[in-house]
Amino acid sequence: MATSDELGVEKTVELSAGTIRYRERGSGPAVVFVHGLLVNGDLWRNVVPAVSREYRCLAPDWPLGSHSVPVRAGADLSPPGVASLIGEFLEALDLSDVTLVANDTGGALTQILMTTGPERIGRVVLTSCDAFKRFFPPPFSVLPRLLRVPGQTWLMSRVMQVKRLRPLLFGSVARRPVPPEIADSYLRPCRDAGIRRDLRAFVVAVHRRHTLAAASALPGFTKPVLLAWAREERLFPGIGARLAAVLPNARLVEVADSYTFVPEDQPAVLAGLITEFIASSQGGPADPAHPAGPLPGDPGGPDDGGPRAVRGARLRGGLGG
Repeated sequence: MATSDELGVEKTVELSAGTIRYRERGSGPAVVFVHGLLVNGDLWRNVVPAVSREYRCLAPDWPLGSHSVPVRAGADLSPPGVASLIGEFLEALDLSDVTLVANDTGGALTQILMTTGPERIGRVVLTSCDAFKRFFPPPFSVLPRLLRVPGQTWLMSRVMQVKRLRPLLFGSVARRPVPPEIADSYLRPCRDAGIRRDLRAFVVAVHRRHTLAAASALPGFTKPVLLAWAREERLFPGIGARLAAVLPNARLVEVADSYTFVPEDQPAVLAGLITEFIASSQGGPADPAHPAGPLPGDPGGPDDGGPRAVRGARLRGGLGG
């Protein structure tokens, strides 16, 4: 579970699948964070403090292997099931016009929700994440087949407890070392059999058909979307531009000096992008033909470092590339 006090006060909510723990800080319009596989709310520990100066930040621990309370046996933890759980969280707390901020696997779940239950979503920030055929990306694409083998989830959980191997586990997603105490919060929960059961239930249900189905429906999502993509992205290269091409009201900004875990590598930059994006898009979806003013990193915008934003990029190779 998330352990960082920077995320605010720990709370719980009862949903159909079971108990979801989350941390909350700040007041104002709601910003809900969606992490990916084998991390938890601690991913956002250095982003939330800045964003919470103006907004109500909620950082749940989703049941993706680093949570502390197993959900009910038999709960639907397929990607559409977890996406529905995110929507249920928004409904249970009566949140509306929500800004969803997602990373990695959480981005795939958010895309599914954007196309199946967007009613409470006001805008979306997607950092480097799964999409199209990359769900999971290589080399993690072997996990669904691997974890179908009896005993492999337990074995993987034991390997994750070997601390000298952790730089290898996080090396492809974080450019900077993940602090040991945060790595513990991500990987220690898998020692629990119930958490391993939840992890396996999700992983074995992962398939690119879910992200391809979402991609085919994303042109119908007309609310504002910010794509904050790592410039040195290793797992999802080019995916940000392709999402910008299919989303009618999206803006792509590259984040320098970062891998997939943008909240780990560049939290201050990401927090600034989030707050600027929300401020520029409040009051309803912008006209796709007349997007809101420049964000940091946009050409001509604050901290302009060159042509780093992409608007209206053409999709190449179709949705299945």
